[in-house]
Amino acid sequence: MNMPATKIELETAMPAGAAAPVVAMTPKRPPRTEAYARMARESAVRVIPPLVVIALLTLVWELVCRRAGSALPPPSKVFTDTRELILDPFFDHGGIDKGLFWHLSASLQRVAFGYSLSAIAGIALGVLVGQSVWAMRGLDPLFQVLRTIPPLAWLPLSLAAFRDGQPSAIFVIFITSIWPIIINTAVGIRNIPQDYRNVAAVVQLNPLEFFAKIMIPAAAPYIFTGLRIGIGLSWLAIVAAEMLIGGVGIGFFIWDAWNSSHISEIILALFYVGIVGFVLDRLIAGLGKIVTRGTAQN
Repeated sequence: MNMPATKIELETAMPAGAAAPVVAMTPKRPPRTEAYARMARESAVRVIPPLVVIALLTLVWELVCRRAGSALPPPSKVFTDTRELILDPFFDHGGIDKGLFWHLSASLQRVAFGYSLSAIAGIALGVLVGQSVWAMRGLDPLFQVLRTIPPLAWLPLSLAAFRDGQPSAIFVIFITSIWPIIINTAVGIRNIPQDYRNVAAVVQLNPLEFFAKIMIPAAAPYIFTGLRIGIGLSWLAIVAAEMLIGGVGIGFFIWDAWNSSHISEIILALFYVGIVGFVLDRLIAGLGKIVTRGTAQN
């Protein structure tokens, strides 16, 4: 039977002056159970506190609104009144008699179109204002005045111009969400380090290469901050605009429920509005984290 060589035998077998062999040690991996336990603890730290707060607020709401003469229904009555809407959000009986899925889908389509236009135009104008001193002096005062106009104040003007609710709502989304994108993009462009500009001059980048390789990557954290603010304003604007233009949409659903005195349906719709707004914000934040490699605010 072959016996393993001892240390003395190995040293004897090696030539004189030869270095001892180096054995690479593979780091010991933690067991899968420990990794899963760590992930579970991290998830619990993020999930449990908000769940506790929500549970406490729901309990307080239930106790306060159960009293006689309360104007708002408690959570238990909201669930009872809206059970069919919750369990079947996909029904379609024609016209505006549709499930919440279709109302939310119509609103999201308007937001997607208007927000995309504002993102393209906002980044382009922000780059122009941030890169050109003359453009900043000429356009920045105008932007500062227009961005203070409330979203619904634009709706009558857009209805008069387009004579249709769909493009009017999209215009309100566009004009509401474009300002933070312009401002944050311009700030990001102006804050590009001078060293980056010097390197671009040394390697003789043309304007298109400077824009793609230096300007946009350096300003990306600022741009995505503006995009996050813009998506929130877009969702706020469409809910408000749909209350006035009518048709299918979550804003009109809320207004129609108010006219029918269905308070429980309003509360349910507001819950969905908040969840969708949160998801939209997380999507833009996640995209920004990927594009900026974690340097964007999250």
